[in-house]
Amino acid sequence: MLPLVKTSLPDRELLMPRLEQVLYSGYVAQGEIVENFERKFEEYIGSGHTLSLNSGTAALHIALILAGVGQGDEVISTALTAEPTNVAIKMVGATVRWADVDYNTGNISPDAIEKAINVKTKAIIVVDYAGIPVDVKRIQEISEKYNIPVIEDAAHALGAKFDGKKTGNHFPFTVFSFQAIKHLTTIDGGALQIQDKALYERGKIIRWFGLDKKKTRLDNNITEQGYKYHMNNVNACVGLLQLENIDSVVNKYIENGKYLDENLKDIQGVELIKYYPDSNPSYWLYTLKVDNRAGFIKMMEANGIAASELHKRNDLHTYLNDHLTTLTNLDRFYEKMVHIPCGWWVTKNDCDKMIGLIRNGW
Repeated sequence: MLPLVKTSLPDRELLMPRLEQVLYSGYVAQGEIVENFERKFEEYIGSGHTLSLNSGTAALHIALILAGVGQGDEVISTALTAEPTNVAIKMVGATVRWADVDYNTGNISPDAIEKAINVKTKAIIVVDYAGIPVDVKRIQEISEKYNIPVIEDAAHALGAKFDGKKTGNHFPFTVFSFQAIKHLTTIDGGALQIQDKALYERGKIIRWFGLDKKKTRLDNNITEQGYKYHMNNVNACVGLLQLENIDSVVNKYIENGKYLDENLKDIQGVELIKYYPDSNPSYWLYTLKVDNRAGFIKMMEANGIAASELHKRNDLHTYLNDHLTTLTNLDRFYEKMVHIPCGWWVTKNDCDKMIGLIRNGW
């Protein structure tokens, strides 16, 4: 079965010597290697300050804290995402206010965001679902108009671009996941890209129990709640090696995604995603809309190709459904949405096989 997602790791002969060096160095916790990873990741993104963490969920949590979200506040978000996006909102005592999606992309709709804003709105979370950038320009305009910070969940979108700049450059806070099956994995981990230096310094304290690591334990004074969210040297070691080859890995996703875009046009029963102007997806998953999704999945799997909607709508989780909202576009989109593989492991022959199967119908 051609899998929908797959872990990418460096060659054993490159990875193991570096891992052994760290493991037997006597210092496997957060240290110089973590700092080196952060600086290299900043170079890759092109702006801001990288706060490395032990998960993307930790990054979401700290982003919400730094954005000033707390008990009784509301955060506007999308129901089309992995659950951690919205679970993190509950972790700070806020409630989730749903905004509908744009039917053309599946991403959160700027018009729906603006309609959802009220006096309790403290932040907006946008998700570059499946590696497809959101409508950055419109969302920036809304953020500035209402003075509401935006947190971009780019867990699926490492290497995606808007207006020639990588994801991580466009909003005050951008969340990345380095979980096992993402474009870049540190085995597990995440990062928060923060544009403001003062907030970055505060984030470093929050990620380590509220303690300032530049001071001794005896000289510290905890002034706010902190957590054990740091990345360790072992994970950072993997991340540093991954960054050496990240362009090649991401470009393979993009190459396959563009090839599928070009060759799946004008097929009966298939609608392709319409990307926003000046945006370039990184295609963590290849997403399309099909008639009779169940039949499509059955046909693909019978021919050795994994196909799935992957994520459950978050508004179907009782815990997350704080404000019942009619999501007409999401209803239409989710009924047809399906993902097929397009990652680094997918060959041109695999792509041609998928194209042929889809053209033959189901």
